[in-house]
Amino acid sequence: MSEKMMQAIQVRRYGGPEELVLESIPRPQPGEGEVLVRVHAAGVLPIEWKVRQGLFKSVRPSTFPYIPGSAFSGIIAEVGPGVTAFNIGQEVFGRSNNGAYAEYTIAEVETLALKPEQISFEEAATISGGATVAWSALFENADLQPGQRVLVHAAAGGVGLFAVQFAHWRGAQVIGTASAANARFVSSLGADIVIDYTRTPFEGLARNVDVVLDTMGGEVLERSMRVVKRGGILITLLGQEPSQQETNRLGIRAMRNAPTFPFPSTSLLQNIARLMATGQIRTTIARTFPLSEASEAHALSETGHGRGRIMLKALLDRA
Repeated sequence: MSEKMMQAIQVRRYGGPEELVLESIPRPQPGEGEVLVRVHAAGVLPIEWKVRQGLFKSVRPSTFPYIPGSAFSGIIAEVGPGVTAFNIGQEVFGRSNNGAYAEYTIAEVETLALKPEQISFEEAATISGGATVAWSALFENADLQPGQRVLVHAAAGGVGLFAVQFAHWRGAQVIGTASAANARFVSSLGADIVIDYTRTPFEGLARNVDVVLDTMGGEVLERSMRVVKRGGILITLLGQEPSQQETNRLGIRAMRNAPTFPFPSTSLLQNIARLMATGQIRTTIARTFPLSEASEAHALSETGHGRGRIMLKALLDRA
């Protein structure tokens, strides 16, 4: 019996977007507590091109070749031993074990959830790594409360758009930074104040903030520490470690939530999908590329501008 094959993106060395190459490789087999999913959509997360460039190789070196991607949605094709919570043919979404830029991927049942029929495969694939990161930062790390002031940087991005909505849903006052082109969009998500970062320093309008969610790093992170009220918290999603000396001097807390994002649980995925299915939270797809154009998708993500999540659509023309 011949081995079943699939199309997948392979990365064989650190480098630019051209290192993303579509190849034919053996289809993986689900193990204990795992399922094989035929991928419909995969999210392109900024951390993925940073890993490809080798920015984290000193703390998390890659093993080559590897398939990029973690956020996906699709249909269960096989179930592994001991799996009783999911069945072949069910539409699911969640986090991949072995890379989502492929026709098929493996997922553990603990990081998988059923896709509501009210949302599309592409919408579902924005939840893991986008919505789950925003939820974890605001509610698990910052313990955001109604009435608090929140500053969300890059509020139109794949994490920011969810952070704005979650904070508004919780009853917080939301300040978001965005370009002029995305200002109206961020306002429609529930931001009370939108700051055009290209024209106005955010320090002028964001003061005594309880929570800052930083998705930019660098000098934005340094400046953000000064707008947090004493006793407040700054959470950064980038690899840069906030200065402990400076946070102590300012009387604030700072937390780094990267480069490893939290693994989403089934219950968290379901809760967010339910909010999306009932119209309380919405997502935005910036652009969708076929799997064969993963390099173009990474190049677009590297620009750091845009609205919503970039997606890959897996090849679905084979059985």
